[in-house]
Amino acid sequence: MAKVAFLGLGVMGGPMARHLQAAGHDVTVYNRTAAKSAAWAKAHGGASAATPREAAAGADFVMACVGNDDDLRSVCVGGDGAFAGMAAGSVFVDHTTVSAAVTRELSAVAEASGIAFVDAPISGGQAGAENAALSIMCGGAQAAFDRAAPVMDAYARICRRIGDSGAGQLTKMCNQIAIAGLVQGLSEALHFAEKSGLDGRAVVEVISQGAAGSWQMSNRYETMIDDEFEHGFAVDWMRKDLGICLSAADENGASLPVTALVDQFYKDVQNLGGARWDTSSLIKRLRALG
Repeated sequence: MAKVAFLGLGVMGGPMARHLQAAGHDVTVYNRTAAKSAAWAKAHGGASAATPREAAAGADFVMACVGNDDDLRSVCVGGDGAFAGMAAGSVFVDHTTVSAAVTRELSAVAEASGIAFVDAPISGGQAGAENAALSIMCGGAQAAFDRAAPVMDAYARICRRIGDSGAGQLTKMCNQIAIAGLVQGLSEALHFAEKSGLDGRAVVEVISQGAAGSWQMSNRYETMIDDEFEHGFAVDWMRKDLGICLSAADENGASLPVTALVDQFYKDVQNLGGARWDTSSLIKRLRALG
């Protein structure tokens, strides 16, 4: 068992920290809204801290799951940042989906202080976090990953090191690229079924058992048919992730025409008022078109 700090208690971070505490680790949490970290500690045990530095003091591992590049920098560096409270030999594990560039930047800063840095973005959504069934894709030194993996097992279905610093974030980009195309394809299939007068549920019952089957189809088709999107991974966050993907593609020369197109479709959903709708709300755009 380890002394662990967890920074960020959103819909993903809160359950992940809870699994660490339940597994027997000594957990101290930090959240930008102090009342949330205090409420978490009261509900699940462990302790809460007023700053990332205070949470990280004496920790063997510091986990973060925040919003974006700027949020990650804010909890890592500066006088109140986690790095200022971490001892040489400790490990920082970042579960946020951010750019590979900020990962490498902060990894270098950590390394200069003798702190190991593992980029470990996650996939599986809120349900995966709640049920300890997340896919974790990691980058960083092998030795750091080997130390951190048993701790991440508290909320992982699968946890793999893909390569050096930034490789985890690049793999998460692959994940989001694949999801974007899948959700658009599923939206078009269900929209086509509606326009053809077919029973969407009956259609999915058949095609989900063949080559068209996917996690998105199994977990989202019913709410898509019922026009319900007040759940899941928000469109705003998906556009943030796709922006990271498209920026990285500009750097490495990858061609992502479908991803770029679907990103614009999500912009249309935002304009429909769906910024906080689940990503499966792409079908709302098709219905709005008639």
